[in-house]
Amino acid sequence: MRSIRAAAVGAVTLSLALTATACGGGSSTGGGSNDAPKTLTYWASNQGASVAVDKQVLQPELDKFQKQTGIKVKLEVVPWPDLLNRILTATTSGQGPDVLNIGNSWSASLQASGALLPWDAKNFDKIGGKSRFVPSALASTGVQGKDPAAVPLYALAYALYYNKKIFADAGISQPPATWDELIADGKKIKARGSSPLGAEGSNVSENIHHIFVFAKQRGVDFFTADGKPNFTDPKVVDAVKAYVDLMAKDQVIPTGDAEYAQNQSVSDFAKGRQAMLLWQSASANLASQGMKDSEYGVAPVPVRSGTPGPGTQINSMAAGINIAVFRNTHNLDGATRFVKFMTSDDEQKILNKAYSSIPAVTSAQNDPAFNTPANTVLKNTLATSAAALPQVPAESQFETTVGTAVKDLFADAAAGRAVTTASVRAALQKAQQQMPAA
Repeated sequence: MRSIRAAAVGAVTLSLALTATACGGGSSTGGGSNDAPKTLTYWASNQGASVAVDKQVLQPELDKFQKQTGIKVKLEVVPWPDLLNRILTATTSGQGPDVLNIGNSWSASLQASGALLPWDAKNFDKIGGKSRFVPSALASTGVQGKDPAAVPLYALAYALYYNKKIFADAGISQPPATWDELIADGKKIKARGSSPLGAEGSNVSENIHHIFVFAKQRGVDFFTADGKPNFTDPKVVDAVKAYVDLMAKDQVIPTGDAEYAQNQSVSDFAKGRQAMLLWQSASANLASQGMKDSEYGVAPVPVRSGTPGPGTQINSMAAGINIAVFRNTHNLDGATRFVKFMTSDDEQKILNKAYSSIPAVTSAQNDPAFNTPANTVLKNTLATSAAALPQVPAESQFETTVGTAVKDLFADAAAGRAVTTASVRAALQKAQQQMPAA
């Protein structure tokens, strides 16, 4: 999901996994009707700098769809802090939109609610087939082995953004490729009076995204193969400690960042107050704050050794936004046509250019707009070294409990309290105890 949102969506506590079969979203098969064939309601997530910007981007495309099909789309752009609660209310009442955007890390949890239309082979054929989509994006559409709950719409990945002038002033000729190099470079930068690396220590979703990568680089997952929490595995503990140690031990993240949760680290980077930033597709965000493309470089997120790739060289969660159809839609055919329209090559190019994201449809990525140095890094990351967050029904509770545990550990580090292996293990054990039974 997109980090430009105003607050951490992961802080919302979910009960979806516990009410999966009882919601008003319909039965396990079928769903939807064509009782209102001339209209659709669409809840779009806030992707741009404001809701007004999103309306400016989307309305011309919706007008285009109406001209092509005769179907009027009633648009509502829902801010990220409200979106998940709105969806949860809709799933329990059965009164939702026809089509909606969801953060891709919610896919499995919302799939478990039964409120979304399953995208079986027949439905995918209606929009051109599964093979059109980037595999890493498709992997974030629901539990493996089940029909996806949604379709990829906007693809995002993390990259390392670095200030060229600060690097040059510190005598650093190229961005760090490993964490050891990043820490060494950070110390050089700090010695010259600049802050090395920004973070959002109070943003629970950001915390999850990064510790997920740290864990994958240690060859471990936060859940076992059968979906049970694995938070106290020694490698998981080491991964979380290594991330928090960037502040607590290595001192490359400033202690003030423990309180950041609303893009403050992006603002610090854009204003030249921090030398490096780990962020999802940040170019549009930086431009909106007055930073020129020529002032920064973009590189893959560091790995432990070597170069990014599959296995333990994963360096990003497969971030992005999915589009879904509410099972109780009164325009099933129109909703499917709308998803086809939004994922067409032409619309993928238009929308992803506007939002500085990467098309989730592989063929649309050939457009020259997605071949800039920054976008090339993001495309390569999505193609070779990004992995989906755990696609388990309890994924959203995982974001809340473990993300909050990391937030508290950052608070300890900022206050000068020791962050030890034992304290990290205790925090993760507490988080695991708060998880529902698998």
